[in-house]
Amino acid sequence: MINGLVALYPHVNDLLQQAAARAARYRSDVAVDPIRPEPGADLSELTGDFPEGPTDPMQVLELMDEIGSPATMGFSSPRFFGWVIGGVHPVALAADWMVSAWDQPTYAAVASPTTVALEAAAISWIRDAAGLPASTWGVFVTGTTVAHMATLAAARSAVLAAEGWDATGQGLFGAPPVKVVVGAEVHPSLVKALGVVGLGRNRVIEVPVDDQGRMRADALPDLSPPAIVCVQAGNVNTGAFDPMAEIIPWAKEAGAWVHVDGAFGFWAAASPALRHLTAGMEQADSWATDAHKYLSVPYDAGLALVRNPSDLERLMSVEAAYLVEGEMGVDPGLYAPEMSRRARGVPTWAVLKSLGRSGLTDLVDRSVALSRRFAQGMVDAGYTILNDVVLNQVLVSFGEPENTQRIVTRLQADGVMFAGPTVWQGQTAMRFSVSNFATTEEDIDLSIGAVLRAAANS
Repeated sequence: MINGLVALYPHVNDLLQQAAARAARYRSDVAVDPIRPEPGADLSELTGDFPEGPTDPMQVLELMDEIGSPATMGFSSPRFFGWVIGGVHPVALAADWMVSAWDQPTYAAVASPTTVALEAAAISWIRDAAGLPASTWGVFVTGTTVAHMATLAAARSAVLAAEGWDATGQGLFGAPPVKVVVGAEVHPSLVKALGVVGLGRNRVIEVPVDDQGRMRADALPDLSPPAIVCVQAGNVNTGAFDPMAEIIPWAKEAGAWVHVDGAFGFWAAASPALRHLTAGMEQADSWATDAHKYLSVPYDAGLALVRNPSDLERLMSVEAAYLVEGEMGVDPGLYAPEMSRRARGVPTWAVLKSLGRSGLTDLVDRSVALSRRFAQGMVDAGYTILNDVVLNQVLVSFGEPENTQRIVTRLQADGVMFAGPTVWQGQTAMRFSVSNFATTEEDIDLSIGAVLRAAANS
């Protein structure tokens, strides 16, 4: 039998091997190269007009690597601390390559049994590690933003159904207004999601926060159905957690749905030493998080979880004569916003399978320990830490806003490490976030030295 792929592309194996070699070299270099993209990179050879004729695939790959690679940000560098962005774990990268090779539209087990089974296993393991109710189920999406959209849409439909309104079928025209409660330091991704699902960016009830950005349980408003309360597991600046053990019972008493924004703080539940931060989280109705932070899987890998799977299934499932019948509790097609979706949960399965429970705990604990090491280095040098370092976020002030900004700019230009600026509760700071599995104490000490050099020249 003639292999049609080889007939069309006789050098396909050479191409794939070359891609693997170039990718491996990039991964090796990213740990030592300057982190910022090469300044002034000319990408015109990659863009321009649509080519009139074909280009050799090997040349396409060469262009991508030799022109494109130097103009990428070193997000996977063990000294990238600018945002909460994990590196790429080797087993996750390898699994991601397999996912692309398999090319399975992961909709139903009857069509794609392997990828559906692996995603389902990953979800059940995460549910177990986080201590969520046994009924909890969900789906892998692109990131926490889309996880918010999926779960808040489910929340909207559920709270309106309790009032006798079918939002999924009838939409929101004429529906009872849904009250949405958030903390004053809610993440913009959640606000964006509220706008997308029709609940409005500007109609939220904001609860004041304390000096760490935590929603104040003593300032909660009067509430009645239909209502949704959004709590935060991990403030984007401080890493602080809303007091969920106090807020969630109040919300439940008021008949509200409770949603947890756990983009990165969710993973504290996997650590016995940090689990107290997430106390009460298991009482919520939905959770949004992602795996391309702590778990260091390739982008993208978000996770939308609900206590009652039927709340998501009622919203997301479709019927058509040509579609295979879904199996509730297994098939992603019943819960996902997309019908056509790659098996993006498989790299997460690979990392969890590789690490096991103890490895996952160590991954989270190590990020926190390294963050505290950096914070202590700043304190020892006489600089101010603005937040309580409870997770992986450190806010450093170098005095006047202009001085802080100047030091951050010098650091970024230096290329040894990368951290970004922020303004939090009126104070300008450098925000330092550890979430890369490959970061070591040596990386932290090198980063401390880079900061001190930049500060000495300010």
